[in-house]
Amino acid sequence: MAGSQFLHESRPQRVHFARSGAADVLRSEIDRLGASRAMVISGSSRSESVERMTKGLPVVLKYDDIAMHVPLPVAERARVAALQCEADVIVSIGGGSTTGLAKAIALATGTPIIAVPTTYAGSEATAVWGITEEGRKTTGIDIRVLPTSIVYDSTLTLTLAVSDSVASGFNALAHCVDSMWGPRTDPIDRMYAAEGIRALSRSIIAVAADGTDLDARDCAFYGTYLSAVAFSSAGSGLHHKICHILGGAFDLPHAQTHTVVLPYVLAYNAPAAPVAERQMAAAFGSDSALSGLEEVRRAVDAPRALRNYGVTEADIDAVIPHILDHAPADNPRPVTFRSIQKLLYAAVNGDDPANSTDESDVE
Repeated sequence: MAGSQFLHESRPQRVHFARSGAADVLRSEIDRLGASRAMVISGSSRSESVERMTKGLPVVLKYDDIAMHVPLPVAERARVAALQCEADVIVSIGGGSTTGLAKAIALATGTPIIAVPTTYAGSEATAVWGITEEGRKTTGIDIRVLPTSIVYDSTLTLTLAVSDSVASGFNALAHCVDSMWGPRTDPIDRMYAAEGIRALSRSIIAVAADGTDLDARDCAFYGTYLSAVAFSSAGSGLHHKICHILGGAFDLPHAQTHTVVLPYVLAYNAPAAPVAERQMAAAFGSDSALSGLEEVRRAVDAPRALRNYGVTEADIDAVIPHILDHAPADNPRPVTFRSIQKLLYAAVNGDDPANSTDESDVE
C-alpha cells in the first residue's frame, strides 16, 4: 500500500441483519422515512409470508407483475402503477428480479426503496440497474436506485430450494471475482471481495448439505452483502458483461448462468492477474483460485453447461460482437472474438475450465 493512490467511494445505506425480525425492522424503516403509502413488490408465490410481514403497514398496493431481466414493458407497467397509487416508498420482497423492478421504478420516480432479499442476488446493495428491450439488456449506475435500507432475514430464504440457493450463492461469488479486476477496483474492494469469497464458499457448501441451517444462510447473506458492496464500487467486469448479454439474448435464468460461466472467465483472467489470483486462492483456502472454485462446484453439484438451458454453439457467434462492444477495456487479458468464442463454447458444453483457454487464444 505504500505510495499507492486510489479513490474509494462508499454508498449511504442502512443494513439490518435480523433473523426472524424482518417485520419489525421493516415497520421501523418505513416510520423512519415518514412514508405513508407503500407499494409492495413481491412474487405471488411468497404471498403468505408477505401478508405476515406487511400486516399493519401503510400498504396502498401489492404488486406481483415481475419478470427476469426486467423487460421494458414490465418496467413501464410498474412505473405507471407506482404513480397511480402515489407510492412514497417501494418495499421489494424477493430475489434479484423483484429488486430490479423496484429499481426500474426508482430510476424514473426517485421513490426510495426498502429491500428485503430472499436470495443471494446482491442487487439490493448496488446502485446498478438493468432493463431488457428486444433481447438486449442495458445496465447503468444511478444513486437513485440504491435501496435506502436492506433487511436481511435468513428465515425468509428457507423456502428457496437448495439448488436455487446454490446457484444464487454462485451469483454472489461472481460479484466477488469480478470485483478483483473490475474497472474501478481498489484495495478496499478486493478486501471485501476476498472476505466475501471466504464466507460464500463455506456457506454454499453448508446450505447444500442442510437447507435448514440458518447460521449458514446468515453467513451467505453476509458474504452476499460484501460481494455486492465490492462490486458496486469496482464496477462490472468481463464476467458480468458476458452474463448480462447472454441473459438478455436467450432469456436465461440469471443465477444459473453466472454459475456456469464464472469458472471459464476466472480461468481466462487469472493468469494475467497474479496478485488477485493469490488473494482469491487464499480466500478459497486452495492452491489456486480456479481449483478452489471447482472444489465448491463439485461439492454442491453446481450447474455446469449452458446447453442445459437451451444454448448451443450455433447461438454463441451472434452475441460475441455485442460482448466485444461491452468488454472492459482494461480487462486483465485482451478480449478477442476467438477468445470469447472458445470460452463460451466450453461453457456451452461444460468442458473442464482448466483446459478452456491458453495464450494462443489472444491474438
